[in-house]
Amino acid sequence: FETLREIAEERDISLSAVFRDYVDTLVAHDGQVQVVPEHELTGGSATETASPSESFPPNVEVPKSFVREHERLELEAEHLREQLEEYKQYVTKLSQELEEQEAEDVIQLEELDDEAEEEPFRLG
Repeated sequence: FETLREIAEERDISLSAVFRDYVDTLVAHDGQVQVVPEHELTGGSATETASPSESFPPNVEVPKSFVREHERLELEAEHLREQLEEYKQYVTKLSQELEEQEAEDVIQLEELDDEAEEEPFRLG
């Protein structure tokens, strides 16, 4: 995933576009994809094994519904991450308020002693 993000940044394209290309390549080659450095593409054995009719990178048509669904899921995931962050902030706020209330509810024994000395009681 990080590698795909780096590729997207290098090529100045969206991560979803890089992911689509990645999935397309995997689907086209039944998951048998070999990573080859660019300098080996021009004079190395990678071009010799490929048939002349195939271009690199291969082009594969994907139904628009697949692309739309992927982009929709990406947006939904981003939205859910934002919601999670908001909920975490809310829980933190509630925890702090609870700690403050608990601190107020604590009665110090010294305070009770001071109150008892101020009001003398008589029995009898």
